[in-house]
Amino acid sequence: MKPDFINRFPQTALVIGLGRSGRAAAEWLARQGVRVLAVDQADTPQLRRVAETLGGWGIETRLGVTQPVDDPVELAVLSPGVPMEQALVRDLQRRGIPVLAELEMGCRHLRCPYVGITGTNGKTTTTELVERMLNHCGQRTVAAGNIGLPVCALVEKSAEYDVLTLEVSSFQLEAIEQFRPRVSVLLNVTPDHLDRYAGMDDYLRAKARIFMNQLADDWAVIQADAWEQMQRLGLGVTAQRILFSATQAAADLWLERGIIHSRLAGWEGPLLDMRQCRLRGVHNAENLMASLATAYALQLPKEKALESLKTYAPAPHRCEWVAEINGVQYINDSKATNVDAVHKAILSMPQAERSGPNIWLIAGGKDKGLEFHELGPVLAQRVKGAFLIGEMRHKMHAAWHLYVPCELVADLTEAVKLAAQRAVSGDVVLLSPACSSFDQFRDYQHRGEVFRKAVLELKNTIDCGCIKPVAQHNGDAVSKTKHDGQL
Repeated sequence: MKPDFINRFPQTALVIGLGRSGRAAAEWLARQGVRVLAVDQADTPQLRRVAETLGGWGIETRLGVTQPVDDPVELAVLSPGVPMEQALVRDLQRRGIPVLAELEMGCRHLRCPYVGITGTNGKTTTTELVERMLNHCGQRTVAAGNIGLPVCALVEKSAEYDVLTLEVSSFQLEAIEQFRPRVSVLLNVTPDHLDRYAGMDDYLRAKARIFMNQLADDWAVIQADAWEQMQRLGLGVTAQRILFSATQAAADLWLERGIIHSRLAGWEGPLLDMRQCRLRGVHNAENLMASLATAYALQLPKEKALESLKTYAPAPHRCEWVAEINGVQYINDSKATNVDAVHKAILSMPQAERSGPNIWLIAGGKDKGLEFHELGPVLAQRVKGAFLIGEMRHKMHAAWHLYVPCELVADLTEAVKLAAQRAVSGDVVLLSPACSSFDQFRDYQHRGEVFRKAVLELKNTIDCGCIKPVAQHNGDAVSKTKHDGQL
């Protein structure tokens, strides 16, 4: 029988991975009197500083660990970035040592219920919508998990909350056992992280684990397409089910002519006109539907819930408007790290009064095992040209060049400059990479900040008269740069 650490703590624990979640788990376990060994396969100056900090808690830290450790430990806690297939993890399982996600370990000790939100795209937006909605309705909550603070950092003050709002990734769900949200939300499942999963079926199974411990009095909020995918694999739910969809009118919540409608008992009829919201696009309509379904499940007052959603503004790096320069809008969608997110971003961009494509797309980054051909038709319809950066630029060029003019570019700053030279009034320059950022940036936030900085520097340069559009050829602006007073 496996050891049960719900009501007691092990004497020794191994924490694998020293990212945010791993550090929080190590510190929390140390505060409970557990002797903690924390390891990471990397060895960087930043991690050495982390190790020094953890040493202050009496935590032993080892960096550059790539092989199994033979230290006697009763429990292992896994950071989300560490795959279950890693040799160290496999060795622990072979030895019969329980391996739990930081999410699982923290949630076992929470003193309040929680909502869990997962999906390929829209997790952060929906988590923030639910957090805002709950607080506005008088329910004390905070967004945590895959955003904000890790769960282990909140355990000791969890009694202060009525409910926690948790963003949950498929990586975190891989190593859960008893994780049971009061409301579980699955927003969508589209190709992503195929460098970690054998295929889409395995990825879907990881996502669907969010429902596995729910009981009949819990709630499962599921996008209709994702529910069909789950049924195809024989994956069901025990909880009460609410389906939502921007395209399927048979769902419990659906979109019709820009208005969200409901057939939920007591909430029947039109609920929310998207024109009253600051969010745009059908993907955000589904994020709003998922939030409203969560409000219904938690018995929040409908009018107050709607009131809070209407005033929510998108978080940074998610179709974030940066500037307008000479009639050209610059949009930062650095969070779009997969193909489906880019597809939705393109469709949500404003169209010019003149017919034809009006988007200059900047894309590329680190390989996640994705294929890019399916974007071809929407590129042909909406995109004037693509500037491709990073590790995947050649693969993207091969997939897209028959649909749209593509140009290989050294870096993001150069891509912004080239896009600005080509764009004319009414166009959009959209950073929507379809890849992770780790080939050239710390994370997607860093990538978005580099884009924003390049755009604002361009705006300042134009505002001071250093760059002036001097001609137009075939609809493209041509710019020349002043240097020391000379053209």
